[in-house]
Amino acid sequence: MLLAPVLRTCGAVKVLLADSDPDRAAAIERDLPGVELVRLAPGASLRDAVARLHPDVVLIDMALPDRDALDGLRRVEAPIVLFVDHDDPGFMEAAIDAGISSYNVVGASLPAVKPIVAAAVALYRRHRADQTERAAIDRAKAMLIRSRGWSEPDAHRWLRRRAMDRGKRIADIAAAVLAGDEA
Repeated sequence: MLLAPVLRTCGAVKVLLADSDPDRAAAIERDLPGVELVRLAPGASLRDAVARLHPDVVLIDMALPDRDALDGLRRVEAPIVLFVDHDDPGFMEAAIDAGISSYNVVGASLPAVKPIVAAAVALYRRHRADQTERAAIDRAKAMLIRSRGWSEPDAHRWLRRRAMDRGKRIADIAAAVLAGDEA
């Protein structure tokens, strides 16, 4: 499997690998020519490594699913691809709640990683864009509430109606309000 071209297509060129299985980590490393692969040192903090290294994607192997480890992933700002050896529907739900972009049961062998990573990066980017838009809408509503003395529902209704009247998205109207382009 040649992951580098797919990662480049997704815009990912730096991969942080946190894998407890040295053989599997070495196999992934061999399959990633041309990609900057950084391995997480044993015992190192994943959150600190992500903050310091700014990887485009994080690949994590959890031979034994660990709910405590998921808590540390909640504040990691990168797409995370998680590989586990055993299926556990409850753990899968907890992983998704923690912000994992891709949850994969692999057993003894690694599946085709290219589509998994590509989907994880795309889902993460979509989620981040949605968060950014929601934050802009909330800031625009707050601005309208302050400047016009409206309630939150009134400010939201105004944004929605303005978007419908202009054939635009609410996020676009919110951005215009924040830029001072909408009265």
